[in-house]
Amino acid sequence: MKKALEEAEMAFESDEVPVGAVVVANNRIIGRGHNLTERLNDVTAHAEMQAVTAAANFLGAKFLIDCTLYVTLEPCAMCAGALYWAQLSRIIYAAKDPKRGFLTTGPQLHPRTILEQGPYGEEAQKLLQDFFKKKR
Repeated sequence: MKKALEEAEMAFESDEVPVGAVVVANNRIIGRGHNLTERLNDVTAHAEMQAVTAAANFLGAKFLIDCTLYVTLEPCAMCAGALYWAQLSRIIYAAKDPKRGFLTTGPQLHPRTILEQGPYGEEAQKLLQDFFKKKR
């Protein structure tokens, strides 16, 4: 999760909403990403999407079975849909997103995917609060 938080900090420095993600397989990071929606002018360029795409390219496969996604914020419904199709074995998120997180609309993950709230929730939340404070 620490590496995902580093990705979120890179997003913050680039004036992007500070969310970061990494995909891990066999204790090795095989995909990483942070929000790039402003830079790419693309509403789908969320951290999870960037990390999943990088991991799929690394593996040469569309399914990420036996992989874990670490993400600093609870995924949105769009990302949850993509994560469903990627069939990740495990998703660990740091901070809850009570407004836009997918858990507000009900589970949308693959039935075999394990979902956990992990460490660094306070740090991820503070980074988001600092970002939006700066914007206002």
